Amino acid sequence: MSILYYSLTFILAYLIGSFPTGVIVGKLFYHEDIRKYGSGNIGTTNSFRVMGPIGGSAVLLVDVLKGTLATNLPRIFHLQGPSYLLLIAGICAILGHTFSIFLKFKGGKAVATSAGIFLGYNLRFFGVCAIIFLPLLFITSYVSLSSLLSITLIFIASFWFHDIFLTVIAGMMMIILFIRHRDNIKRLINHNENIVPFGLWYWYKKIHSSKK
Repeated sequence: MSILYYSLTFILAYLIGSFPTGVIVGKLFYHEDIRKYGSGNIGTTNSFRVMGPIGGSAVLLVDVLKGTLATNLPRIFHLQGPSYLLLIAGICAILGHTFSIFLKFKGGKAVATSAGIFLGYNLRFFGVCAIIFLPLLFITSYVSLSSLLSITLIFIASFWFHDIFLTVIAGMMMIILFIRHRDNIKRLINHNENIVPFGLWYWYKKIHSSKK
């Protein structure tokens, strides 16, 4: 029976991850489909770009909570089993966010949802992730570059927690994020990737352009 319960839990985790936050918030409160604007992505970065700080923050919060909730489903349902099953539930949420059943198996890049998994699984590790990601974002002003650098460093940092399952999941997330950011990597190489309107690189470019 436990196999059945866990199977149903993983399916529910996938459905939670599939919830298209950016699309729902955009249509309900802004009467816009964010897939038609900016990068066309449904995630946090494009939500900030299309809907502004309030809408973007709402999408960020919900997408993080999707990962946290999905990861904790086995605990919520009082299912007995090893801790790695929590991470499997989290991975199901990432797959849902990336290949949403509600969007014809299309979706976002799962950066916020990945953060939610770490938040739900290990609060100290989540703190390490935040310490890595936020300064990189402030320095580079690129969400994509910060995400890719961060997940690589997060994968390395996971070895210090002596949790093989956490390291394996972090490695899987790294692979998924690099695959999902293929177009961003091309734009970074060609120097035409979008930047967020804050951070050292953004301010440098703004000052440099004003002097021309």
